[in-house]
Amino acid sequence: QVQLVESGGGSVEAGGSLRLSCGASGHRSSNYYMAWFRQAQGKEREGVAVIGSDGDTIYADFVQGRFTISQDNAKNTLYLQMNSLQSEDTAMYYCAAGVVFLLRPKYYNYWGQGTQVTVSS
Repeated sequence: QVQLVESGGGSVEAGGSLRLSCGASGHRSSNYYMAWFRQAQGKEREGVAVIGSDGDTIYADFVQGRFTISQDNAKNTLYLQMNSLQSEDTAMYYCAAGVVFLLRPKYYNYWGQGTQVTVSS
């Protein structure tokens, strides 16, 4: 079992920045890929970014260089630095651990409870 706890969400104005964190505890295999997903109200959950243990990353097209995923293995913490936030980025953000290097929710076994990001224009 892997427990994931997100933090760092909040309300910002368009153009602002936030850094999300996700602390992992329990059995965390180095083979897990760690990812960020988001779900806006009334929409399906979508992938934002994923990172492998070797540092390889995949970003969703809508990120367009604005977000950076990273991890600190010594602290068992995943991060998402979000810059140039837009109102369309408003959503609940979730971190997840999975076994496939893709941004599809069905490949992720463990999920956090989410942290809300609200961007006002």
